[in-house]
Amino acid sequence: MERWILATKKADFAGLGKQLGVDPVLVRLMRNRGLETFEEMDNWLHADVSSLHDPHLLKDADRAAQIIRSHIRAGHRIMVANDFDCDGISSGYILQSCLEHLGADVYVDTPDRCRDGYGINDRLIREAADRGVSLIITCDNGIAAREPAEYAADLGMDLIITDHHEVPFTEEDGEKTYILPRAAAIVNPKQPGCMYPFRGICGAVVAWKLMQVLYDLYESSGDVKQGTKDYVWGFLEIAAMATVADVMELRDENRILVRYGLEQMHHTSNTGLKALIEVNQLKQEQISAYHIGFVIGPCLNASGRLSTAKKALWLLQEQNPEKAVDMAQELKQLNDARKDMTAKGVEQAKELVEQGMVSGKVLVILLEHCHESLAGIIAGRIREYYNRPVIVVVDTGSGLKGSGRSIPVYDMFSRVSRHKDYLTRFGGHAMACGLSLPYENLEPFARALDEDCGLTDRDLIPVVNIDIQLPIGYLSESLICSLNLLAPYGNGNPHPVFAEKGFTVDQARILGVNRNVLKLNLRDRKGLRIDGLFFGDIEAFNRFLTDVYGPEQVDRMYGGQKNQVELLLAYEPDVNEFRGVKTIQIIIKHYDVPRR
Repeated sequence: MERWILATKKADFAGLGKQLGVDPVLVRLMRNRGLETFEEMDNWLHADVSSLHDPHLLKDADRAAQIIRSHIRAGHRIMVANDFDCDGISSGYILQSCLEHLGADVYVDTPDRCRDGYGINDRLIREAADRGVSLIITCDNGIAAREPAEYAADLGMDLIITDHHEVPFTEEDGEKTYILPRAAAIVNPKQPGCMYPFRGICGAVVAWKLMQVLYDLYESSGDVKQGTKDYVWGFLEIAAMATVADVMELRDENRILVRYGLEQMHHTSNTGLKALIEVNQLKQEQISAYHIGFVIGPCLNASGRLSTAKKALWLLQEQNPEKAVDMAQELKQLNDARKDMTAKGVEQAKELVEQGMVSGKVLVILLEHCHESLAGIIAGRIREYYNRPVIVVVDTGSGLKGSGRSIPVYDMFSRVSRHKDYLTRFGGHAMACGLSLPYENLEPFARALDEDCGLTDRDLIPVVNIDIQLPIGYLSESLICSLNLLAPYGNGNPHPVFAEKGFTVDQARILGVNRNVLKLNLRDRKGLRIDGLFFGDIEAFNRFLTDVYGPEQVDRMYGGQKNQVELLLAYEPDVNEFRGVKTIQIIIKHYDVPRR
């Protein structure tokens, strides 16, 4: 069961469309995404990189730049401590490249996902001290590293934390007290007192912004020639890649970053990126947010999941095309293996839920025979399947480690924080978390979390958000092409979804080598015809129609005979080109039957 919700926000759609020079449909779409005024909509349509926020507004960014400059001038060794996912890899790559460009003695070190877990730790700090490091810069981690920060200070090293995760806190009588690590500087838009206008940037963007501040300092002091900071802008594509891969909301400056970062990626000079695009049989000039989120990002992530994240970092640094292809091929193979392992883990998790061994509004699932690096991916898949918050934990032999994925109405970071006494480690944000806990705490933790979830049965019904009820007669090639003005699409800026009722089916056919595409020849109430493609669960679609209309009517539908099947469809419009002929079709995202 799904709840279809049609957006009902009001505005002068025709008037604003005329002012902006766009179809009123686009105005309605922008209004549905929270934009109200002409200025906001005009900025959404026409903003460029000059609209990005001033990096100097990040609290401690100028102080951090001064500290970094003093260490570089003194010839001190610097260690960058990054995370093992795409955002952390991208952050480390940006920092190392920019610091080396300024003459720094710098290297990147990454925790081992299985041995160390998330974030900077005592082992990395001790090894950094042994290697003569004077300054440690974290990226995409560190805001929760209170004890490691103390250890670094005790060893006489400066620590700069760059991160984007939520700041840990204690709460008493509804009042939060934030706990910040001991550091020479902390650059995180989510920390108390930070005046940066947009909190939703990823770790790589925080690192990239800090490098802009550092290069401004070098230019203003005359240490480098004017224009040197243009070097930093060459990493826009990396910051954009991390933004998409880390599933940041594509709103505010993130949308600008990704839009122009993708343009830069279409002409990238990064040998490793080009190799990764090549081995995945993609076209560089057509790379989209989708390709980053579902192909490129997962390949980079796979190195940190099943091997070492350093392989992904080395790929981004590689300049020899032949070596880069070999390295990219290895990452692709790791990702293919990760897909197989994930599929098995998802099936195991579903079995536990279906057999009643795991239940509740918040699902805490123990997978005893699962690679710990896959817990978050599996949690995300189970969340999508059951539409409820999910935490998947695995037995590491020395305790349990887990990752959680949430639904929009459940702030996972805040809710889990209430019960962190059960945990040995914890961090994250509203939609995801990572944690560790003793085996004996699992059952009481799961029970406490579920009892305190605050979710209703209605919260667990999947919501289908419809932008506009739009008859297919309104569709045109120019309208469909104009939807690209609102791109890139992703989290926070979903692809427009339209809906219409009263479709009859002249014929249904299952296509594809794997018989995984359903093609419907549709007709609306005015007699207009259009093809609809469905890439979802065809068996579930058939069961649904059989339950409503009976097997005979479904058989007649597939046989191209007159039938009683009538559909309510949520769709995305598309232009199909075959042998030079363009036709409009719809991609079916959700289906239902008219309620009588």
